[in-house]
Amino acid sequence: MTTARIPAGDPEMRGVRLVAVLLALTVVSGLIDAVSYLGLGRVFTANMTGNVVVLGFAAAGAPGFSVPHTATSLVCFLLGAVAGGRVAARRKGGSRRAWARWTLAAEALLVGVSAVVAFAWPDAAGTRYALIALTAFAMGLRNATVRRLGVPDLTTTVLTMTLTGLAADSRLGDGTGKRSPRRTASVVAMLGGAFLGAWLVLHHGLGIPLLIAALASGVLAVVASGRE
Repeated sequence: MTTARIPAGDPEMRGVRLVAVLLALTVVSGLIDAVSYLGLGRVFTANMTGNVVVLGFAAAGAPGFSVPHTATSLVCFLLGAVAGGRVAARRKGGSRRAWARWTLAAEALLVGVSAVVAFAWPDAAGTRYALIALTAFAMGLRNATVRRLGVPDLTTTVLTMTLTGLAADSRLGDGTGKRSPRRTASVVAMLGGAFLGAWLVLHHGLGIPLLIAALASGVLAVVASGRE
């Protein structure tokens, strides 16, 4: 049996592996959801599972939740996912590295614009909606890309199945411990991003965590490779 070998000069191999890139993006997701939930009226713009639940709370009249804010997030996330799907269809069979980098650059731009809005017009009437729309669209675009990349256990925004797999495949479950380090790293990355984001929002406002998220996505756009 022969094993296919990748040429040493293959551009797809240049840069940081996708596993590390997606773990870093999971930290960014924690930052962005800290901004949205704590600073934009208890709405998620990265975690749509939580957002659907929040929409139910808001629709039932639970205090502190907003149907318009949550609906804006859901709609913009879906529009971003549609855009990501169209890009994926056009790049089918193309460079995985170029595709990932293009998406991350777009995310960096969108989140960067949201940081500018947060700094320039912190108290304007439309700022909250602008930040929700920009970050939700960016997360939809990213999630569509991550889904197509298909790296196991690294969705970057949702941890329910990651935690389920971590428990089910542990020694107390079926005993294999399969992919436990990657799953654990994903949970820690989200927790760390949420902690940092919450601390920054509580002590420094919304602009700084959004700027950090944009810069992180921009750096990842430059260094990402196409290899898992």
